[in-house]
Amino acid sequence: MAINRELREIAEHIGGTISGDGDVVIKDIRGIDDARAGDLTFIANPQYRKKLKETKASAVIVSSEIRESGKNLIIVNDPYIALTKALALFYPEGRNPTGISSDACIGEDALIGEDVTIYPGVYVGSGTRIGKGAILHPGVSLGNGVVIGEDAVLYPNVTIYRRCIIGNRVILHAGVVVGSDGFGFAHPGRDNMKVPQTGIVQIDDECEIGANTTIDRATLGKTWIKRGTKVDNLVQIAHNVVIGENSVIVAQVGISGSTKLGKSVIVGGQAGIVGHIEIGNNVMIAAQSGVHEGIGSNNIVAGSPHRPHRDWLRTQACIAKLPEMRKTIKTLSQKLAILEKELEDLKE
Repeated sequence: MAINRELREIAEHIGGTISGDGDVVIKDIRGIDDARAGDLTFIANPQYRKKLKETKASAVIVSSEIRESGKNLIIVNDPYIALTKALALFYPEGRNPTGISSDACIGEDALIGEDVTIYPGVYVGSGTRIGKGAILHPGVSLGNGVVIGEDAVLYPNVTIYRRCIIGNRVILHAGVVVGSDGFGFAHPGRDNMKVPQTGIVQIDDECEIGANTTIDRATLGKTWIKRGTKVDNLVQIAHNVVIGENSVIVAQVGISGSTKLGKSVIVGGQAGIVGHIEIGNNVMIAAQSGVHEGIGSNNIVAGSPHRPHRDWLRTQACIAKLPEMRKTIKTLSQKLAILEKELEDLKE
């Protein structure tokens, strides 16, 4: 439940400057179309600036480029970051009651830290370690020898296979599977002989993994999701993949085995990446791209197969003109044929 706050208190919390009445009371935060008197809203995308005069909100979080008169404003450098802080102020995360349910199944030799919450229906395997303040929601299943870091949150029906390592303050949303076997078969399409997947998955601190995403264990060594990476829902990460720090992987992406992504890589939705390639730091891959070979650092690519983003834009601009271009070529071909015939007739 939101708590009423004065605008100046909100501005101080989010690091903004007030233009207007700092005493106005804010009761809630809503989108610019739904906001009404007593609400705080925000403009993070320039295309919504035209709605500033129309909104009924009592105050608006805006960038320093906006100096609209007649509205109570909180002026900040980055409205979206400011909104994040404001939402945390109005809707602080409620703390779950600590304790271990008698309906949870805890294996022998499992080590449980202080202030851990384990709900009914959780299974914890033998030798597993759970760090201080971790929360395991109903239906979570942890295999033998798993390590869960401090203040990690595992939502319902998360499954962590044997020996996998989850860092501190990691969030795993409902249905995430970590450590299922990598898709490794000898003589595929003939014998389909299963190759034992003997490695693990390691997810470093501050990562967040979206609902129903799967991260396969390594054949040897580890599949590794490095610190601060955010993975959306319904993503498939294959065995021995390495994803660098602070990367962002959007929904329905598939990353094939042994591919390595650098730091701060952003992969758009439904992109597919082949195996055994390297992608450099600060690369952006557009939605639905098909990445078939390695990409150097600081590049933006799009298309399937992928190519530099500017080249892809030029190609897309031509596609709409193809019928017209075809008609032009056909007409020119007919005229050329007539000219060639006339030239032949002159020779005779």
